[in-house]
Amino acid sequence: MSRLAALFVTLFASLAASAAEPLAVGSKTFTESVILGEIASLAGREAGHPVVHRRSLGGTRIVWRALLEGDIDAYPEYTGTLSREILQLPDADLATLRAALAANGLAMTAPLGFNNTYALGMRAEQADRLGINTIADLRGHQQLRFGFSNEFMDRADGWPGLREAYGLTGAQGNGLDHMLAYRGLAAGALDVIDLYRTDAEIAHYQLRVLDDDRAYFPRYEAVFIYRADLAQRAPEWVAALNALAGRFDADTMRRLNARVSIDGVGEAKAAADWYGVDAEIALDRTQRIARRTVEHLRLVGMSLTLALLIALPLGIWAARHPRWQQWVLSATGLLQTLPSLAVFVFMIPLFGIGAKPAIAALFLYSLLPIVRNTHAGLVGIAVDLRETAAAIGLSRRAQLYRVELPLALRSILAGVKTAAVINVGTATLGALIGAGGYGQPILTGIRLDNIGLILEGAIPAAVLALLVQGLFEGVERALTPRGLRLLARQ
Repeated sequence: MSRLAALFVTLFASLAASAAEPLAVGSKTFTESVILGEIASLAGREAGHPVVHRRSLGGTRIVWRALLEGDIDAYPEYTGTLSREILQLPDADLATLRAALAANGLAMTAPLGFNNTYALGMRAEQADRLGINTIADLRGHQQLRFGFSNEFMDRADGWPGLREAYGLTGAQGNGLDHMLAYRGLAAGALDVIDLYRTDAEIAHYQLRVLDDDRAYFPRYEAVFIYRADLAQRAPEWVAALNALAGRFDADTMRRLNARVSIDGVGEAKAAADWYGVDAEIALDRTQRIARRTVEHLRLVGMSLTLALLIALPLGIWAARHPRWQQWVLSATGLLQTLPSLAVFVFMIPLFGIGAKPAIAALFLYSLLPIVRNTHAGLVGIAVDLRETAAAIGLSRRAQLYRVELPLALRSILAGVKTAAVINVGTATLGALIGAGGYGQPILTGIRLDNIGLILEGAIPAAVLALLVQGLFEGVERALTPRGLRLLARQ
């Protein structure tokens, strides 16, 4: 058992040991952040550094942690989020924020030129009908249906504090994706949602931005924050990021957001047009799917290989040690009950962001089917066959490899097939933490309300799951002795 534990530790240590991208900019999961991330990466490339953009990494805490741990070198942020949500310094000025960031080994550019503060909004015609112009006016209409972005529901400067500040104690809100909230509002399924002031959807859906008459929300000046040592590693990039200060106003940012979320232009193209450089030649759909397929296969293949190395010996050990089998099966079963998204996020402190935490999470989800089917296949072997193998003088090792494993092969392969198919679907969540794969176009399609992009990820994932299932069924037929196949048909 000690050898097994040592192998487990070694495998995970090897995942954690690989270095992060040398220069990378991150972004959160909303359009404006992705656009600014593209502009930052363009600034780096123009300065002579091959900057990688790790887009749509998740919410504030995930991207902040990625910056602190060196998985990314910079990302766009807002001063209000820094002061209220991250650094817990309400009403801090820029000098105070810079000092607090420096204590964490970070630095900040001057503001880019626009204030993208939070706001609440509703359909203008409904607001006129109900006589609602300010957030305080909502107190008389708490029967309205509130829907807020998931992050706004819980953050320090979000809904909990706003509800208390305005006395909206009877109002209840549900969390959902920011862009889905707009669609819910337009469809009449929601009445009040949170907005970013530079959202292009405000004008597109003819929304009323409610006046923050108690000045609850702070200023959210857009900035780039970056690792302080970047000034030594890539001083030209730092200079280029600082040169972006003051070059955006609110109208400019709204136009950029509208090009992407309303007009359907890609973030990279919109950023390149604003920056005044030629956009890179976009990959066609076939090339994009091919690249995502390679990323997805990497996630599934590596996690499944690691699971086989651990789960197969565990299943054998559980079958040969009945006193421990319940503990082994219960432990691996417990892992399977954990919410998959939570497991992906839990892996970030151990492995950073990207493919490594996704592979680790998928590995954990692969254990139960393989362990359970290996154990079931071995304990299901008839006693007389075991006794015959022992009677002819086979050692325990020879019994395992010549008799027990061949007889249990169908069950074992069925477990591996189940784990592989589960991994193909679950791996799409890896895009939430920067792992790529088929989940990337799905997430982007949801954010941009683009069914084509959603299908670009969903259909290949379904096809790959069917191919994996067919592959393992073929392997099962090829490896199962003809006599056992005939016996199974009877």
